[in-house]
Amino acid sequence: MAEKKVSSEKKTVVTADVYDVLRRPIVSEKAVKLSEGNAVAFEIAARATKEDVVRAMQAIYNVKPTKVNIVVVKGKVKQFRGRSSGTQRTVKKAYVSLPADAKLDLETKM
Repeated sequence: MAEKKVSSEKKTVVTADVYDVLRRPIVSEKAVKLSEGNAVAFEIAARATKEDVVRAMQAIYNVKPTKVNIVVVKGKVKQFRGRSSGTQRTVKKAYVSLPADAKLDLETKM
């Protein structure tokens, strides 16, 4: 009798919800330094969790992150020409560490 190999990994289906989690990659000086150390930065949805980010990375890029850190940057209060004031938007960021052999092509996948 031949034994069947059972795959322990579940295949994640790419849906619109997955693309809503990762809004856009962040391109800044800090993000470029992170990319040299095999990490990337993304702006994510306000309700997204670390598990959501891991699931989205696996579905979109076929890469399992080794670590995910999430930061919420509160919007600053700004004054416009000294008269009226407003607030910038609050942004939630995810810093994703990748395995050493992983390569991402951010331009084509988003």
